[in-house]
Amino acid sequence: MSNTEPSTSFALGGRTVKRLGYGAMQLAGPGVFGPPKDRGAALAVLREAVARGVNHIDTSDFYGPHITNQLIREALHPYRDDLVIVTKISARRGDDGSWIPAMSREELIQAVHDNLHNLGLDVLDVVNLRSMFGIHGPAEGSIEEPLTVLAELQRQGLVRHIGLSNVTPAQIAEGRRLCKIVCVQNHYNIAHREDDALIDELARDGIAYVPYFPLGGFTPLQSSTLSDVAARLGATPMQVALAWLLRRAPNILLIPGTSSIAHLQENLAAGKLALPDDAITALDQVANISAA
Repeated sequence: MSNTEPSTSFALGGRTVKRLGYGAMQLAGPGVFGPPKDRGAALAVLREAVARGVNHIDTSDFYGPHITNQLIREALHPYRDDLVIVTKISARRGDDGSWIPAMSREELIQAVHDNLHNLGLDVLDVVNLRSMFGIHGPAEGSIEEPLTVLAELQRQGLVRHIGLSNVTPAQIAEGRRLCKIVCVQNHYNIAHREDDALIDELARDGIAYVPYFPLGGFTPLQSSTLSDVAARLGATPMQVALAWLLRRAPNILLIPGTSSIAHLQENLAAGKLALPDDAITALDQVANISAA
């Protein structure tokens, strides 16, 4: 990990975005299913994020489903020229809110068109193909067939850039042989660090890495080390966890999600939090403690 101050921006799909972005998943109802409890509040959070300079928003049409994309369109369309909206495809939701693989040619084509319609776009900035061989984590399996479909849609002008999500190193290597990959979105945070080597490899090649669940997701991070460092710095543990990620590698782009303006402001303030060297040394051990 570099001890220099982290850069504030990185390239994503031919554009430069701020490294602290926003993830829209939490704008849907409980379990990322159904409408938000307070639609007005959800719209306000999106507008506040962009007003505060966020220019990278992560979403998907299977959040809700359709809910978050429709909220983004209502809140922000017509979009600012510098705003990069990243979506993902290859899943659908059951009537009970279950997550169901949707990786057939027909389902992938429909998903791209649904995202275009609900976001009010003619072309999608970045589309992540989410591997559904493992629902809640990566599992091996060839992604050639679905990725070939997405590459066709790119050639048709419906998609500008392609990324991968929930994937193994072997799948990333396979994907990079098939088309240009601009980002990888996997589970990673200060306590969940299986992708350490992968992040460094992607950084060398200028490919963005976007950790989902950067604060633990449905099971928020808990660490006495995080709490101790936060108390010493006058910050929250979650701000420290985000600041650590920004220091971890220059290609990491953060998309912490929230449905609260106060929490949004707290997350964005993490970008200005300086971590002294002794704090970084202690924080680097959190994963080892968690695994013990």
